[in-house]
Amino acid sequence: MKKKSKEKLTNKNQRSFYFEDYIHSNRNLKKNNKNFIIEDRVYILFFSFLALISIFSLKIISISVKKPNDVKIINSSINFLPQRNDIIDRNGILLSRNILAYHAAIKPNLIKDKKKFLLKVKIALPEIDLKQVKKNIYKKKYFYLKRRLTEEQRKKLWSLGERGLIFEPFQTRVYPHSELYSHIIGQIDYENYGVSGVENFFDKSLRNTKKKSPLILSLDTNVQFIINNELKNSMKIFKAKGAASVLLDANNGEVISLVSLPDYNINKRTNINNSLYMNKITKGVFELGSIFKTFTIALGIEEKIIDPETIIEDIPNKMKCSIHEISDIKKFPSQMSVKDILIQSSNLGTVKIAQKIGEQRYKNFLEKLKLLNTSKFELDEIGTPIPFNWNKCKLETISFGHGITTTPLQAAAAYASIINGGVSVTPTLQKNKNINNAQDRIISTETSKKIRQILRKVVTDEKGTARFADIFGYNVSGKTGTSQYYEDKNKNINTFISFFTAASEKYVLLVILDDPQIASELTYDYKGYKIKGTRNEAGWNSVYVAGRIIEKIGPILAINSDEITIKYVAEKSN
Repeated sequence: MKKKSKEKLTNKNQRSFYFEDYIHSNRNLKKNNKNFIIEDRVYILFFSFLALISIFSLKIISISVKKPNDVKIINSSINFLPQRNDIIDRNGILLSRNILAYHAAIKPNLIKDKKKFLLKVKIALPEIDLKQVKKNIYKKKYFYLKRRLTEEQRKKLWSLGERGLIFEPFQTRVYPHSELYSHIIGQIDYENYGVSGVENFFDKSLRNTKKKSPLILSLDTNVQFIINNELKNSMKIFKAKGAASVLLDANNGEVISLVSLPDYNINKRTNINNSLYMNKITKGVFELGSIFKTFTIALGIEEKIIDPETIIEDIPNKMKCSIHEISDIKKFPSQMSVKDILIQSSNLGTVKIAQKIGEQRYKNFLEKLKLLNTSKFELDEIGTPIPFNWNKCKLETISFGHGITTTPLQAAAAYASIINGGVSVTPTLQKNKNINNAQDRIISTETSKKIRQILRKVVTDEKGTARFADIFGYNVSGKTGTSQYYEDKNKNINTFISFFTAASEKYVLLVILDDPQIASELTYDYKGYKIKGTRNEAGWNSVYVAGRIIEKIGPILAINSDEITIKYVAEKSN
C-alpha cells in the first residue's frame, strides 16, 4: 500500500494532492523534507482561511437577526480614564464621587427616516437646537447630539430605538451638594484630573484608586448648609454684594465650614472670571480694621507693658501722623483703661498702646502670627497680603487694622492662636491632621485668658460693639472690624471675628459682609428692646449675622460624629 503511494508521487504524469503539483514538472521531486514543510504550510493556510470564512459568516448571521431599531452603546477610551476616590465630610457625608455617564452621538447613515428622527429628538429633548442638528445630520458622518446626558435624558433617547443613535460611556464626577462647596471642592477636567480646589490639591491621592479609601475633610455639611443659608439671607437683608465666613476649631485648626458668596454650581463646568466669585476667605485680601486691636493689646499685655486695668492717659481727639489724620468714630474720654479701649474700639487709645510697644516688637509679633506672608493651606487659591514698608506712621495705623491687608483665613487662625490658650494654630481641611503636631506658643496662657475676658465684655457690656451676638449658652466673645475697600473708600468691608464654646469644644467664627447697606427695615431684638437699624458698622450687620449663625450651629457642633466616619471608611475599605 505504501509502495503504490510512493509510485504515484514519483510519476511525473500524475497530479498529487500536495502543493508540488503546482510547481513545474522539472523540479526535483525527490527532496522529501522540503515537500513535507510545504505541505504543513498549505494546511495552515487552508485552516486559517476556513476560520476567517466562519467568523465572517457568523457576523453576517448576527447582523441578519439583529432588530433594526437596536440602539448602540460603544466603548469610548474616556471610559477607561482613571477613577477617583470619594471625598467625604467629617461625618461620612458624600461630597464627590465618580460615576458612569453618557454622551449621545448620531451616525446619520444609519438613520433611514431623518425627518421623523428629528421630530422624535425634539420631543425627547425640547431644549435642543434642532436647526443645528438638522444641519449636522445632512452634512456630517458622526456628531454629538448632546454631551453629559442626565439619566432622564438618556432614558428618553434610549426609548426612541434608533440604530443611528450612539451612547458613548464616560467617567464623570458628581457633586451632590452642587454649589454648597463650590469654593472648596473645586472641579476636574474632561480627562478626570483636578483643576481647582481640593480636587486639584489632592489630585494625586484621589487618583490613587489602589487605596480605595475616601479623602476625609474636616468640614461638616450640616453646619455648612446652615451658615450658607444665613449668609444668603444676610445679603438680602443688608443688600450686600457678597458675604463669607470661616469656622475653625480653635485648638487644632480644622476648618468646620468655609463659605464664600456668591457661589456657583460645580456640576456645571464653568469658567468664572468675575472677581465677586473669588474665594473671599482664602484668596481675598482685605483691610479687616479693628479686629487688629486684639493683637495690639494682647502683645502689650504679654510684654507686661500694660494690663487690662492700666489707664492710658492723654488720648487726643485727633492725631496727625505723617499725611494721615487719625480719629475715632465718636468722642472718647482722654483717659481710658486698656479693656475699655478694646471694648469700645478706640483707634487713638490703641495707637497710644502701640507706641509703647514699639515697631520692632510689633513686627515680630505679626510675623509670629503668620499675618505678613502667604499662608499654607490645602487649596491653591490663596491670596498674598499686600507688601508694605515700615515707614513713619505705619505702626500707628496697623495697630487698629488700617494700612495692612491679610486674608480672612489668616486672621481667623491668628485669632484662634490668641484665645485658645496662646498656642499657634495652622488651619487645615483635613480631619485629624494636626492632632499630634507640636504647637508653637504665641502668648502665655495667662495673657490669653485676660484677652478672652475683655473680648467677652465686647459682647456683653452696654458700651461694647458686638452686643447683638450675645447668644445665651455659648459664651460668645469677639471683636468687630469696619474698614473701607483698599481701592474704594466709599465701600465697606464689615467683619466680626468671634470665639464661642459648644459643649467642650472651642470655635472661632469669622463673618464678612461685602459692602453692606443700612437695614432700616430690620428690627433688632436686644435683651427685650426693639431697635431699628440706623448704622452701617460691623456691629449692626456682621455681628447680627454671626449671632444668628452661632445660635443655630451650636447644638450641631456638640454632637460627636467620629463613629460615623470610622464606619464609612471601614465599609468602603471592604
